[in-house]
Amino acid sequence: MRLTLHTDLALRLLMLLALEPDDLHTIEEVATRYRISRNHLMKVTQTLTQGRFVESLRGRGGGLRLAKPAARINLGAVIRATEDSLALVECFDHGRNTCIVSSACGLRGPLEEALAAFLTVLDKYSLADLIANPGTYRRMRKILSESTTAPL
Repeated sequence: MRLTLHTDLALRLLMLLALEPDDLHTIEEVATRYRISRNHLMKVTQTLTQGRFVESLRGRGGGLRLAKPAARINLGAVIRATEDSLALVECFDHGRNTCIVSSACGLRGPLEEALAAFLTVLDKYSLADLIANPGTYRRMRKILSESTTAPL
């Protein structure tokens, strides 16, 4: 299984907002700090805003911030909101399944169980858990603060 770039960027954005909850962050600033595409980040922000994970304040002095405390943002919910499809194999998508053996295949059950286990584990964690370790918190803050001054 591989998560999409969209989900990866969503998690990075959420971690930055959790690390610096008192600050408003612009898309331009976040894109620069992470050295990622502004256009991709705009799409990610739209998804996270629609999912009510991020709040976007418009106008001068506006920016992005978490829509609720990091402890109330569940990682499993973020993954479900940001992934277009969790169809691990073709037969998971009933509308597009052309596999001729899907009605007799024994693979679907174990893969469904594995996907459920994956999401169950993520459901146990919040955004706050990702930055709860003081060492992790300090290292991430240091890396992200240095990325604002390093040339691209």
